[in-house]
Amino acid sequence: MSWAESLIKLSTYEAEVLQKRLAEIVDRRVAVELRLAMLEAEGEAEAMFSAQEATAGIYRAGFFEGLKLRKAKIQSEIDVILIEEQGARDALSEAFETQKKYEHIAENLKLEARKAQGRLDSAALDELGLRKKAG
Repeated sequence: MSWAESLIKLSTYEAEVLQKRLAEIVDRRVAVELRLAMLEAEGEAEAMFSAQEATAGIYRAGFFEGLKLRKAKIQSEIDVILIEEQGARDALSEAFETQKKYEHIAENLKLEARKAQGRLDSAALDELGLRKKAG
């Protein structure tokens, strides 16, 4: 295995690891967004309940203040995960660019090797032709 093939294999592995990392981050973001949606649904259910039940109205302000704080905490988690996700996407993009560079270098090396072999073959045939002509 040539050094270029080793670099390609390593860069492919790195890209796969970064893809898995990105998938984990996206899964985490989706789970937190689901928690936020559940809190919003809980708030709507409480609003409907407190509108129907007079005694529940007493606790309504406290409930909604607590809900607002919990939603803000979850939203901050989402914001942090979004930043992490963007970083992972950038790293993955960079890994793919590096992989393509290595593949391009390997292809150029193969092409140069074929050209060199063609020159050697051509020179050998020219020498053979000159020997026949001289002999």
